[in-house]
Amino acid sequence: MSGQVAGLATAVASDRRGDAAVDDGAANADFRRALVQGLGQQPKRIPPKYLYDALGSALFDAITHLPEYYPTRTELSITAANAPEIAARCGPRALLIELGSGSSVKTRMLLDALPDPAGYVPVDISGAHLQATANRLATDYPDVPVLPVAADYTERFEVPNPPSPVARRVVYYPGSTIGNFRPAAAAAFLGRVAALCGPTGVLVIGVDRLKAREVVLPAYDDALGVTSAFARNLLVRANREIGADFDPRAFEHEAIWRTEADDGAPDPDDLAPPGRGRIEMWLRSRRPQRVSLGDAVFAFDAGEGILIEYSYKYAPEAFAALAAEAGFKARRSWTDERQWFDLSLLTTTA
Repeated sequence: MSGQVAGLATAVASDRRGDAAVDDGAANADFRRALVQGLGQQPKRIPPKYLYDALGSALFDAITHLPEYYPTRTELSITAANAPEIAARCGPRALLIELGSGSSVKTRMLLDALPDPAGYVPVDISGAHLQATANRLATDYPDVPVLPVAADYTERFEVPNPPSPVARRVVYYPGSTIGNFRPAAAAAFLGRVAALCGPTGVLVIGVDRLKAREVVLPAYDDALGVTSAFARNLLVRANREIGADFDPRAFEHEAIWRTEADDGAPDPDDLAPPGRGRIEMWLRSRRPQRVSLGDAVFAFDAGEGILIEYSYKYAPEAFAALAAEAGFKARRSWTDERQWFDLSLLTTTA
């Protein structure tokens, strides 16, 4: 695995793509708009959803196998140990809707345990990666209708109807991806998920717990440099898809851990109330430079950063309060022996 990972990292580090011809007619208008808007802010920002093109998704899959990255293997162990109980609480004829499905490894454990599932709807922004995963699942689960949706799940999307009746919708949101939202945005997003679940629905969600800096920080700044490659691939993608002229080698990846107790470097956003901390992922300019996107030109000072991702970590009571604000009631939570990660089952009914 390490040789494959190193090869991916090297490919991203060396691939500028700035001089490649770009078909403006095929450019992603939303990506362009987000980039122009985000680079005009202070601090400069790019939404994390744009990290996940096909290569970005593959790099993230590689990250989940690294020794420093505990969330995936911890959540996998929780899911493996408790899938029968989770499935029993979801009940028969459930339509499983996974947000940000990725490679759907953990999903297989639920599909194996669910009694007579009505169907599986993987939703992911990376269409090519999604289709490849959906094809594999359709082959491995011939009795389960697999209905992929290529969409930004933070926006409204249509849920396809399976061929047979559905008893309830089960929205599956593993990986602690809820941590990528700032808390107010997380509450608003969970409110939309509650509407997606409907009055009889269920949300099964992974939440990374607040824990020590020495555990959290290496998970986002691995020794092999795969996370750095993952971050800089965002710039490669901007060059390829929307005609920017970033030099990815002129930026370095930085991960920062913050809690409400920190009083060091300036904090771009408020962390209060207590009970949570966050990782910030940045791309730092190694030198003064200018980056162009069409007529828009953005100047960078040496050391100036682009904020590309938050990853919030919650104490259990802090996340319970956030979920309640969105209209969910906690029914059951499973954790690992070190209490590093929670897999929680929530409902929209009292």
